[in-house]
Amino acid sequence: MIQDATPSLKAKPIRVAVIGSGIVGVCCALELLQDGHSVSMIDPGEPGGEQAASYGNGAWLSPSSVVPMSTPGVLKKVPGYLRDHTSPLTIRWQFLPSLMPWLIRFIRAGQTVAQVERTAKALSSILSDAPLRHQTIAQLIGRVDLIRQTGLIYPYPSRHDFAAESLAWHLRKVNGIAWQELEADDVAQTIPELGKRYRFGVAVPAGAHCTDPGDYVASIAAYCLRRGAKRFKAEAFGFEFSRTDTGNRLSGVQSTKGLIPCDRAVIAAGIRSKMLCDSLGEKISLESERGYHVVFENPGFELSSPLMPGDAKMAITSTRAGLRVSGQVELASASAAPDWRRAEILRRFALDNFPTLQGNPLHLQRIDHPSLVPQGLKRWMGHRPSTPDGLPILSASSVCSDVFHAFGHGHVGLASGPISGRAIADLISKRASELDLAPFSARRFS
Repeated sequence: MIQDATPSLKAKPIRVAVIGSGIVGVCCALELLQDGHSVSMIDPGEPGGEQAASYGNGAWLSPSSVVPMSTPGVLKKVPGYLRDHTSPLTIRWQFLPSLMPWLIRFIRAGQTVAQVERTAKALSSILSDAPLRHQTIAQLIGRVDLIRQTGLIYPYPSRHDFAAESLAWHLRKVNGIAWQELEADDVAQTIPELGKRYRFGVAVPAGAHCTDPGDYVASIAAYCLRRGAKRFKAEAFGFEFSRTDTGNRLSGVQSTKGLIPCDRAVIAAGIRSKMLCDSLGEKISLESERGYHVVFENPGFELSSPLMPGDAKMAITSTRAGLRVSGQVELASASAAPDWRRAEILRRFALDNFPTLQGNPLHLQRIDHPSLVPQGLKRWMGHRPSTPDGLPILSASSVCSDVFHAFGHGHVGLASGPISGRAIADLISKRASELDLAPFSARRFS
C-alpha cells in the first residue's frame, strides 16, 4: 500500500507514460512514482474534470459492490431493455447491431451461478480493502476531508423485496461482507429523510464514500506533479516503436502534442482505451455503460450514510456539492447524444422519496429537455468503460509487452483505483502482485 517513502527501486528509473488521468490513471501514476519511475501523465482534459467517469460516479467506496451486471436470466430481460427507456438498464435499439458482439459475451458471462460466483470473487479481491486504501491516499495527499467511513445502507420496501435479491446477498456473504438488518423503525430512525415506503433495510458498516470525486482525482494528480510527474495536456492516439537487439520496443506515445518518449505505457483512458488498443492491433471487448446523475445543490439535509434503494438501483450520496443521485445503465454509442429522460428518472425518484425536496420550488422543474438546466439542479452523463464479464483489465497487452492495460472498471473504478494502480506498478517493476491477476488478463478476449 502506498506510503510517502524513499523510492524503492535501485535500478535505473523506467520512463512510463500513463494515458488517462481519471482515478485509475492518477493511482497508477502515484504508485509508479513511489517505485522511483519517471512518469508522464497524458490527457486532453483536466484531472477530475466533468469529462471523466471518475467525476460523475456514485461516490461509493464499497466492498459490497461484488455483484456483476450479468446474472442468470438476463437474456430474458433483453427485450424489456429494448422497449422500456425507464428501466434501470436500457438499450437503444438503433445501436443494437454494433453492440451485439459485446452483448453476446455479456449474456454468456452470467449464464450460471458458478460463473457469477467466480466474477464476484475476483471483484472482491480488488474491493475488499478499498476504504482503507483510499484513506491512506487521502492522508498522503493531505485531503482526509474527502474520504468518509460512514457505512452504506440498502433500503427495501419490504423484507420480501430483500429476499428476492437472494443471489446478490449470497455473493456478498461468501465474499466476507457483514451486514445488519434494519426493521421499519430502524430504517425510519437511521434515514429520517427517506419516505415511509421503505420498511426494511440492510446496513453495511464496511462501506465508505468520497465527498467530492472530482476534487479527489485532481488532488492526487496535483500531488503526483509535486512529486515530479510531468503532465501533457494532449490526446494520445498511437504508439511508436524502435527496432533493437531484442526486437521492437516502445519508444514513445504519439499525441496531439507530438511524440512523448517513454519505455513503457499504461492505457488508463476509460472508454477511449479501446481506440488505443485498436491502434496496437489488439481487439478488446469494451463498451460504454452510459451513466447519469443529478445533484440537488440545496437539499435541506445531509444523509448519515449513502443509500441504494433495492428497487431503484441508484446511489444516493450527500456530497460537498449537494445530494447526488446517480445510476442508470444505457447501452448506446459512446458518441450518441445524452438522453436526459434518464436524468429525469433520477430527479423524479428523489422527489417522490425525500419529502424535504418537495418543498423547494427550484427542484420541481423537469430536466429531460436538452436545453433545460434549472437553477439549484445539476445533471451529468458519462461513460463507464465496461467489459462484458464485469472485470477490469489489469495486465500487459496481449500483443505488446511494453504496454499495460488499466481500464474497463465499469461500476467499480473509483473504489478499485488504488489497488489497480498498485497492480500495474507491480507488473512494470516486475514484482509479484498481491492480487491473483489471472481473471483480469487481456488475453481472455483473444
